[in-house]
Amino acid sequence: MLTTTLSFQNMHQHGDLFVNLLRARRKSFIVRNNWRLPEAEGMEFDQYDTPASRWIAVHENGEVLAGVRLTPTTARVGMYTYMIRDAQRGMLDSIPSDLMDFEAPVDPKIWEASRIFVSNAVPARLRKKVQGDLMYEMIRTARSLGAHKIIAFGPAVWPRWIGRLGLRADPAGPVMVLDGVKVQVAVMNLDPRLH
Repeated sequence: MLTTTLSFQNMHQHGDLFVNLLRARRKSFIVRNNWRLPEAEGMEFDQYDTPASRWIAVHENGEVLAGVRLTPTTARVGMYTYMIRDAQRGMLDSIPSDLMDFEAPVDPKIWEASRIFVSNAVPARLRKKVQGDLMYEMIRTARSLGAHKIIAFGPAVWPRWIGRLGLRADPAGPVMVLDGVKVQVAVMNLDPRLH
């Protein structure tokens, strides 16, 4: 099992991994969760998949088992910034604007984690390892990019399952149900003394 951080600068070195990640996202978010998201050629994508982002994939033998997208909170592409902030500003019909308890930050030391998933194909006996590999690579990558904190929009169980890994994330907004899935914003402090 491998964990790889992809960027626009290195994705050419990893064959079909980026395409497979977008296909796995489609299976997770469009097929499994029944979310109405952009898709083409069997891949899920949106306006936040830009050169400013990084994508982390846990994969084995060409199959993506888990993934997450990291985007700086300073990102700006046309009228869009990053998912949590744009939702808070009322720009996204699919996500309520009251998703956070405070104003979404714009800070080079804070990155957003979104599109967090673990494939249903991962057997129960391997889930903790896959989740751990994903989270530890996310933390390592975010720190290497200068992040001190990550704000995440993902499954409401996220703070609990990373707790089982010895990590901590604090809820930063209400638990919401989007198309039958419980989601929540959480904040993870990347201080090395905590992780």
